[in-house]
Amino acid sequence: MFRSCCYLVFLSLFSSLSYGQIPRVDVLVDRFIFEKAPFKQCHASTLVETANGDILAAWFGGEYERHPHVAIYTSRLTPSGWSVPEKVADGQAAIDSISYATWNPVLFNNAEDELMLFYKEGPSPSTWWGMLKISDGAGNSWSEAKRLPDGIIGPVKNKPIRLKSGVIVSPSSIESQGGGVWKSHMELSYDEGHTWEKVDIPSGDGIKVIQPTILQLNDGTLKALLRSNQDYLMESISSDNGETWSEIVKSKVLNPNSGVDAVTLDNGSFLLVYNPTEAGADWSDGRNKLYLAFSEDGENWEDILKLEGEPEGEFSYPAIIQDSQGLVHISYTHNRNKIKYLKLSLK
Repeated sequence: MFRSCCYLVFLSLFSSLSYGQIPRVDVLVDRFIFEKAPFKQCHASTLVETANGDILAAWFGGEYERHPHVAIYTSRLTPSGWSVPEKVADGQAAIDSISYATWNPVLFNNAEDELMLFYKEGPSPSTWWGMLKISDGAGNSWSEAKRLPDGIIGPVKNKPIRLKSGVIVSPSSIESQGGGVWKSHMELSYDEGHTWEKVDIPSGDGIKVIQPTILQLNDGTLKALLRSNQDYLMESISSDNGETWSEIVKSKVLNPNSGVDAVTLDNGSFLLVYNPTEAGADWSDGRNKLYLAFSEDGENWEDILKLEGEPEGEFSYPAIIQDSQGLVHISYTHNRNKIKYLKLSLK
């Protein structure tokens, strides 16, 4: 009841202001994907609507991030709730006893009725490599893991988008040893994800950017919003279907060097899930708050829902999608030991 009252007060506050066509948000579901799991920690969830209309979630879980036995898990939303988490990928080598951590799964449907599970494998973000498994479309079974070509990471945190032309634009990035250099790029596929080309996103000296998320503006322009070390999200524009990108500039959205995700809605407006704070001395500072923001133009954002707002804690690495019925689904890390899920209706 307290949580519901918080929603109503927060929404009432913003509905009383004159910001244009801000939608009313109805929270239909607000719960954890699981209460108990065969791992101590979890992080970096992803969501997709499968070919049969189910919502499938994935994340990595294990003893702790970087542990060599951290694996990729999935869960399916059914009429009776979320299914028990199932391990679908790990970094165990087939020919010896070596095992590597797995990281940041991303689920994506191509146009060939294939559900693609991208994830990273390796000791650290500076040394990991891209991996891929493919399902028949519903995620009930998966192919053997395949390593992506050298230089191709796959979507590093957030979902790719498929343009009307058929081009798939996948947001990616790299981190150097010791975290000295963060650079973002896009990976383009003209054949439904079977092969990829890398396209750089220019950035200035000393500016670190990773983990882009992509908006499709009404005029066909693509806008990338990027996690950064600048206390704000950075942004870059492409006017040629992702083949070239402008040098990054600062957006109007605060960012405490934490992952975000956004979605372009069917009506051409946008939603963004983000931590609405500046960075602090510690990497986890600012992740105690998590908001949902709305924009009509992809430039100016207004908060419409407070997902989390505690004095301390980590609520981070969100994923957001809109399904074929127009409903919005959000997942995010909840204090590193659970994955939170919400289903929303916008009116």
